[in-house]
Amino acid sequence: MKKTMLKTTLGLALSFASTQLLAAGFALNEQSISGMGTGFAGRSSAADDASTVFGNPAGMSRLKREQVTGGATLIDAHSDISHASASPNGGTNKGDMVPLIAVPMGFYVKPVNEQWAVGVGVYAPFGLVADYENGFAGKYFGSKSEVQVITLQPTVSYAFNDKLSIGFGPTFNHIEGTLESKLSLTQAAPDGDVHIKGSDTALGYNFGILAQLTDSTRVGLTYHSKVEYKLEGHTKVSYGLLAMAGQNTDQKYDASLEVTTPESVDFSVTHALNDQWTLYAGSTWTRWSRLKEISVKNSGVPGALAGQFGEITENQNWHDTWAHAIGASYQLNKQWVLRTGLSIDQSPTNNADRSPRIPTGDRKILSLGAGWSPTDDLTIDVAYSYLKEESVKVNNRNERGQAYNAEYQNRANGFGVGATYRF
Repeated sequence: MKKTMLKTTLGLALSFASTQLLAAGFALNEQSISGMGTGFAGRSSAADDASTVFGNPAGMSRLKREQVTGGATLIDAHSDISHASASPNGGTNKGDMVPLIAVPMGFYVKPVNEQWAVGVGVYAPFGLVADYENGFAGKYFGSKSEVQVITLQPTVSYAFNDKLSIGFGPTFNHIEGTLESKLSLTQAAPDGDVHIKGSDTALGYNFGILAQLTDSTRVGLTYHSKVEYKLEGHTKVSYGLLAMAGQNTDQKYDASLEVTTPESVDFSVTHALNDQWTLYAGSTWTRWSRLKEISVKNSGVPGALAGQFGEITENQNWHDTWAHAIGASYQLNKQWVLRTGLSIDQSPTNNADRSPRIPTGDRKILSLGAGWSPTDDLTIDVAYSYLKEESVKVNNRNERGQAYNAEYQNRANGFGVGATYRF
């Protein structure tokens, strides 16, 4: 088993990670446009619209009318790569490996009576599209990744009284991913390609508590469970050295990969200063330390190649993280509310194991937003977020002498638009 091989052939679980989307590790924050406007401060205590199905299921008890909330966030991400060197020498370092992408979401809530409410949500908790240019200098350590996780969450809430409510929802999570990398074991052979594809469906759950401490202060706590996947798919290798040996260049093996997306706990406070100003604050803890290593098992690999492709492992050694946010909203008049927020988010990666797939560092995010209610039945929300990460270094080397060293500076713009309609 060669641990260095994964850097050139596989990182399917790692390819969940997006350094440019608006949350650390491979989590996405884009489940609420109204929440995006305040930097997701108060996510588990605000309960402003049906997106509380994700933010805090208990918040459905505050919604007194049947409603649907939907929207999408457009993400424009960029990376500046500097001080790059590679072995073999040559290659480009453009850095624009994330195309313009949209992250959609949709939620529905229906109050049943004074105590019970039901709802459902469809959203993306994790995901990535990353595609380096063909001549990327770090191609042996990651070239292209595309992963989607879609979650369906039916939800129920119960209000004990006008002060305390709880909510619960199972989650049905489907994941599918594709990864491509360049591969070469000798300088004499042309580069090959490795293509990995897998999918799985697994169960999880979300649970929340919402408490109205005073007439002006509300607190919320939300727990998002871990989800354990076993991806089944295939590893396809098109390898130049096999062609030189007179063998079929395309080798395909059944592949399996076990990976667990981490649990998280969000605690937040919403405080109404007066009829116009509302303040929000929140912190989220995520158990990224579950990602110690990635191990991919390929079956049907012939004996001559079993040492290279039978089982592929790479250490990750991610650590738990905290994210903190503060925000405010100002009710300008009956139709308009203005929002702003600031978030600070830790990166789970470490300097020793960071790769071009996940060249992420600690980040700061500034958010602005607004809500327009032309009628009592309709609210249209817009939001903008600017993300900037600290500079981080990538230092990768494998047993064949291939290496890639570079410094990354990541930034992104997020543009969100959504609407809530009340029946």
